[in-house]
Amino acid sequence: MRKFFYAATMVLTICLTGSFAIASTPAEELAEFQQYYLDKFPDTPKEDFINGIYSIDAASRETFDAIEEFAPYEIDVAKGEEMYNKPFADGSGYANCFAEPGVRHLYPQFDSKSGKIVTLEGAINACRKAAGEKPLKYKKGAMTALTAYMAYESRGNIFDIKIPDDERALAQYNRGKRHWYQKRGQLNMACADCHLNNAGNYIRSERLSPALGHLTHFPVYRAKWGGLGTPHRRIAGCNEQVRAKAFKAQSDEYKALEYFLTYMSNGLEANGPATRK
Repeated sequence: MRKFFYAATMVLTICLTGSFAIASTPAEELAEFQQYYLDKFPDTPKEDFINGIYSIDAASRETFDAIEEFAPYEIDVAKGEEMYNKPFADGSGYANCFAEPGVRHLYPQFDSKSGKIVTLEGAINACRKAAGEKPLKYKKGAMTALTAYMAYESRGNIFDIKIPDDERALAQYNRGKRHWYQKRGQLNMACADCHLNNAGNYIRSERLSPALGHLTHFPVYRAKWGGLGTPHRRIAGCNEQVRAKAFKAQSDEYKALEYFLTYMSNGLEANGPATRK
């Protein structure tokens, strides 16, 4: 059951760069990834992993539920709805690019034309560029208000991220997987060290969250930030905490990581935006 995780970690610890291969397919890895957490936290229903640390920490769940009743991101959702429905200068709008606002669960996607990963934030700025509008900043601000509204409209929809039968798509998936297991920074830690091997354990006074469901609830409002942030803002913060140089938001590295991690939450509901510490 756990051979995938042990093998991947071992290979990536020894070989920090370049490609690697294991016997499993992405679909098999997805099943093993999710089963790992179900075995590790048998009292947590699979569908509840969308609540992050609050899915396994009963002590803080009550506070989380109370905050969500009067969520601090509600103003952002309203602002995002206004932004979404406001026409661009050329008369077009987001409705010309998206079939409906509730599309958060469909991203990130592999784009067969470019061979790259397209995130929701990237698709928003591509829409704006096509209309002659200035791009939005990727980590916070107007972008997160817009994605908060789109995520809110996506609630209840199921993530089903696709890896097409295209070697370039598989390469992007594997690039994200390598990033997840690769040691980095002065602390020599990988994403998997905290959120796989030590999920549920304490680091100082905080418990480490399981990776299953990590990206279902973005953008998130963090008390530490005093506002909303995108997935890449949060990932960059993790890199900095292990004293590694963060990549830029919407870098190929972070887009591949988002692709891998969101795929690993396939079958779970979209529940963004959400609050976190």
